[in-house]
Amino acid sequence: MTPPTSAEPQPGQRFSRLFTSPWLLAAVVLLSFFWQLGASPLYDLDEGAFTEATREMLASGNYITPHKDGEPRYDKPILIYWLQAASTQLLGFNEFALRLPSAVAATLWVMAVWGFVRARLDADTAVVAGLVMALSLQVSLIGKAAVADALLNLFIALTFFEIYRYFLESEPTRARRLVRRAFLWMALGFLTKGPVAMLFPVLVSLLFFWSQGAWQRWLRAAFAPSGWLLWLAITLPWYLAVYLDDGAGFFRSFFLEHNVGRFGEAMHGHAGFPGYYVVMLPLILLPFTGWFLRLLPDLRAAWSDPLERFLWIWFLSVFVFFSFSGTKLPHYLLYGATPLFILMAKHRQRLTQTWLAFAPPLLFLALLLTLPLLVDLAESSARKAHELAMFQDAQSQLGAGYLVTVFIGLAATLALALWSRPALWQRLVLAGVLQTLIVYGVLVPRVLEVMQAPVKEAGLLAKRLDLPTVVYRTSMPSFSVYRDAITPQRAPVPGELVFVRVDKLKDLAAAFPELQQDVVYRRGPVALVMTSDEQRPDP
Repeated sequence: MTPPTSAEPQPGQRFSRLFTSPWLLAAVVLLSFFWQLGASPLYDLDEGAFTEATREMLASGNYITPHKDGEPRYDKPILIYWLQAASTQLLGFNEFALRLPSAVAATLWVMAVWGFVRARLDADTAVVAGLVMALSLQVSLIGKAAVADALLNLFIALTFFEIYRYFLESEPTRARRLVRRAFLWMALGFLTKGPVAMLFPVLVSLLFFWSQGAWQRWLRAAFAPSGWLLWLAITLPWYLAVYLDDGAGFFRSFFLEHNVGRFGEAMHGHAGFPGYYVVMLPLILLPFTGWFLRLLPDLRAAWSDPLERFLWIWFLSVFVFFSFSGTKLPHYLLYGATPLFILMAKHRQRLTQTWLAFAPPLLFLALLLTLPLLVDLAESSARKAHELAMFQDAQSQLGAGYLVTVFIGLAATLALALWSRPALWQRLVLAGVLQTLIVYGVLVPRVLEVMQAPVKEAGLLAKRLDLPTVVYRTSMPSFSVYRDAITPQRAPVPGELVFVRVDKLKDLAAAFPELQQDVVYRRGPVALVMTSDEQRPDP
């Protein structure tokens, strides 16, 4: 056999090159965002609320004011509903089509990171940044969810990248073009989720330019007439249309309650605690938590590099802001996670401690392995009927197949930790692939089978029965999606179906003793009740 020439890559080199190949990044994007995309039912509340508003938009022909179960939905602006509607018109009204805009947005988000890093640093670092981002737990979750967050994060990232390009650009014409593009992305973000799309770009750019002694350049960009005219041209038509269609209700509810109100006080029970994001950040970044922690000792040195200063100000501004917010949700921190993926990729060679790199993914998989025990403990202490029903169903889902698969994943991750030949960051990327396979191939389908499959079955049954249906003290809007009809929250009358959470069945009977109530469907946390005006015979 002819020995390889010095120009031919050795096997070890070919293996290392795999981790900086755009083809690997493309495969990971398909795995993280598109694999299993339509395999599971919609989850409540979020996916159910977004998709029911999209369904009602298509059914009513009102493409201006979103509605959920017949009432205006003021939680979010219009863009995500338009994209979901377009997707379902092309592919049919199903879970895959409803989630596809998020998967595409997450893909474009990765591509935007790749393009920015490739231009500012190098092609290899760009691929690594994309891999870390696509395999991070929270990014992959929103990339598979029929909600607005992947789309918003795409526009936030694009805005920040234009801001930094503007900082570097000295030619006036090109600088003005970059400013207009930043306003374009902020405008689209404003149509996706409102003021948050502008808050952080404005705040972070001000802090960064001021720290660089370039605050006058910031003022020229921030008050550029052409930028604001472009922003108004994109945002004003819909905001004016919704005012003409629905009056001032959207503005009062969305801006005052869902934006100012969320910061001042907790909404929907999402209060958190002072150190909430200190705890959540390691979970959001799994399996790369240790990789991120390795960046912290060098934070002071990073200040001397303009790019790293910009990235850290971006992350820290988001982290501090939401730490003081009354409403706390894990995905809020993603607005500032993009710079972390870039920093981790840039400093990947600093990751040299195996225990720091692999402790988080090993602990996570060990926790999944103990999930049947944790469910059993939760079942023994459950007091509400719907919780008890879900824990009982969960036990049947977490049998031998689940345990064997998670154990294999845990053993494979441990083997990666002990495998000393590849670079530590490369092994951690492989651990990210294993984590994605287990989470979306094993865990998520079982969780949604327990929590949401009964809601889907109840909705499809109600659709087949084709009877007037109401909801009683239950908020699971995906029921209306699967029923393909508005389901109002009101008192039932004879001859109607009632969709109800099982812990409310006794309350339903007590509130309407004049109605005979027969359960026609019951599984897990929900039930369907048929009402009539016949009195039950006395026992």
